[in-house]
Amino acid sequence: MSPVSPPLSFNPAGIELDRRQGLTRQLYDALRQRVLDGRLVSGTRLPATRDLATALSISRNSVVRAYDQLYAEGFIESRVGDGTYVAQLPTAKKLSTKVSTGFSTALSPDLPTKWADLPEVLDSEVTHSVGLARIKTNHLSLPPVGPPRAFRVGVPAFDLFPFEVWAKLNGAFWRKPDLELLCYGDPAGDGRLRGLIAAYLRSSRGMQCTAEQIVITSGAQQAISLCAQLLVEPGDGVAVENPGYRAAGHAFALAGGKLHGVPVDGEGIDCQVLNTLEDCRVAYVTPSHQYPLGVVMSLARRLELLAWAERTGGWIIEDDYDGEYRYSGAPLSPLAALDRSGRVLYVGTFGKVAFPALRLGYLVLPPALVEAFARRRAVDMRHSEVSTQAVMAEFMAAGHFQRHIRRMRRAALSRRNALLAGWPKGLAGVGELPPVSAGLHLTVRVASLAREQRLLAQARAVEVEVNGLSSYWLAQSSTPVNQRAGLVLGFAAVPEHAIALALQRLRAAWQVVD
Repeated sequence: MSPVSPPLSFNPAGIELDRRQGLTRQLYDALRQRVLDGRLVSGTRLPATRDLATALSISRNSVVRAYDQLYAEGFIESRVGDGTYVAQLPTAKKLSTKVSTGFSTALSPDLPTKWADLPEVLDSEVTHSVGLARIKTNHLSLPPVGPPRAFRVGVPAFDLFPFEVWAKLNGAFWRKPDLELLCYGDPAGDGRLRGLIAAYLRSSRGMQCTAEQIVITSGAQQAISLCAQLLVEPGDGVAVENPGYRAAGHAFALAGGKLHGVPVDGEGIDCQVLNTLEDCRVAYVTPSHQYPLGVVMSLARRLELLAWAERTGGWIIEDDYDGEYRYSGAPLSPLAALDRSGRVLYVGTFGKVAFPALRLGYLVLPPALVEAFARRRAVDMRHSEVSTQAVMAEFMAAGHFQRHIRRMRRAALSRRNALLAGWPKGLAGVGELPPVSAGLHLTVRVASLAREQRLLAQARAVEVEVNGLSSYWLAQSSTPVNQRAGLVLGFAAVPEHAIALALQRLRAAWQVVD
């Protein structure tokens, strides 16, 4: 028997850290980049945290935090009793390309794009080709109205929003407004706000983006609709997660796209299925916290998805709708932070950290797309409301935004815990609650569609909002109907005492016996 080769070891030589900057982030970036560019190959053994700290002359805590984040994102793995190793990731051959951490600064001029000639996009013939039948059958149901209650999905703890601070900033703007801001504005959005968003994304998401790459929108839904209008020709295939965010599917269908529901497993969207779709040129995904299943897309799957986009000339629309809410470690790096070929369009929103009625979102675009997106947006809406943008910019510049995010994350964690602790045990036909490491909702499986519908009706009768998982699937799904059943519960909309009262009503309605 041939002897087993010892694992490769890591030499920290070449890692230079600036002690005036955050050491944890620098070390994390250095190690992540070495994994992505192949300098640290799968199976390489990393030094113990104490040894690496000594070699770099930094505190062990900085190394521990960097390792923790790399572990959370799937770059490294711990082997019990044997140390820490670089994880097994797709090889360059499998990926067909190397992926780097830099955000693209340009696009190849020969890439096929619908936005290349904007007047054609606005041609009336293209508009009519959508057809009245498609418009009639692709409309959205109205969202819930009235004050938030348990367990409304997609609503943050906006009862904790600092409305007094917002009112003071808003009053200051209108007491002495900059007259230049009261004229028609840039359709791409307020320049100061765009710059602050870019700075926030660089520090919190590791995205190497600039203010010039950002277009302000009226919420995430308008951002998705813009992507549909400019990237999808009638008849183009569009891959959407199944189950998934139905409002995104409606936007692509209205643009004439042919929806392909791609299954979601424990690592995210199934790229093997995606690779079989020959007509597909757009993929819409929610990698940080899949909606509605709650899966976090693995690093290996993220790299496969990026490779698909570069190989096929496709576009990835990354909806990071609640990426701020991660309950262990920092938020995971988005696809846009791994993209080097300019194929990812990143959708962000303030609605999940402020309040839904704010209607303020943004797109981070490859530079060559920005002008066309801004011009197309100006057709529907000249620009977003000026004072809201200005007040949000001041809210961010004064440090209120970061403080509020930390408060919202703590509140969401506490409310999640209240739901997990009080959830009825042994409910017939209902699975175990899943672990919830991110986001504002959870999904629990139910044995059959009939059982799901019965539970939903009983919840409505006691004025508790619960969504049915079955409503998130495309009609033509191959998944058996009973395997689509489940309960989707948002846990952040109301305080802990309201969660406890709602759970009491559910226990009575569902006739739970202890």
